Formats: sequence, C-alpha cells, structure tokens
Amino acid sequence: MNRAITPGVAPQQSPTPTSEFSMQFTSTPRGARLARRLVSHRLHEWGYPYDSAPNETLTLIAAELTANAVRHGHVPGRDFHLRLTATATALRIEVADTRTERCPTPGELTAPPIDSESGRGLYLVSQLAHRWGVAPRADAPGKHVWAELRLPPIP
Repeated sequence: MNRAITPGVAPQQSPTPTSEFSMQFTSTPRGARLARRLVSHRLHEWGYPYDSAPNETLTLIAAELTANAVRHGHVPGRDFHLRLTATATALRIEVADTRTERCPTPGELTAPPIDSESGRGLYLVSQLAHRWGVAPRADAPGKHVWAELRLPPIP
C-alpha cells in the first residue's frame, strides 16, 4: 500500500479539504489518547462511522503517530499538534512535534526484527497508509509526520 516519496520532501498539498480538524494536545499519554479519540469522533461526524474501515484505519494511524510524538518527539513544556483533513478522495492526518531529530523516512524504514519489543509504530503506519512521510515544520522548530488514506470513488 505504501507509496515511496522522496525523503524529506513534502508531497503536493491535497486538494482543498471539505472538512478539517486541528488541535494542540499536551505531550502526554493522556493527550495522545484524547487525540486518537477525537480523530475517531470527528471521522464519525464526517460520515465515516466508528466501525467503518476508514475510521478504524485512520484512528490506528493516529494512535501510532500521536504515541510517537509523545514518546520520541516530546520536549518539556511543548505540545504536539494534530491536523485531520478530508477531501472527496482522501483522509489525511498530520502530527507535528517540536523535536528536530530525524525519524526514518519512507525510503529508510525497514521492518523491525521479529523479537524486537518496540519499533513497529511507523512500520505499521507504512503498511496501513497509502502514502506517508516526514517533513520539517515550516512554522516552528520540529517536524511533522503525515499519512494519507485514499478513499474509494463515490459512485
């Protein structure tokens, strides 16, 4: 499912969103949990029921990206930012943190060893999303990790 992109280069912006949700969260496990729940709730409000494949998949992606922002992107006193958009053809999530350290890009990511106790989050995202990537933040120090889920055409 994953489509390779040039590492470090942000993809073309999606078409103008038909729906958008954006919020800042505390960089804590509680903040990550709230972000995940709000993603699922927002998708449900936008017409993707809780038990639908798009809602379940994007909620799982949100859980991984927000957990990574808290665990690996945390800077004391700084929050993480989540942006969720929907267009007629795709759902997109972006999670921004203030850590400037690099994280693997799609071209660098490999499957974790089978006996590893961690390191599966981005790999899982890469298998669930149609496209994903990492880009520096334009408005502040740090990076944002994004993932897109294509939607089936509306008949």
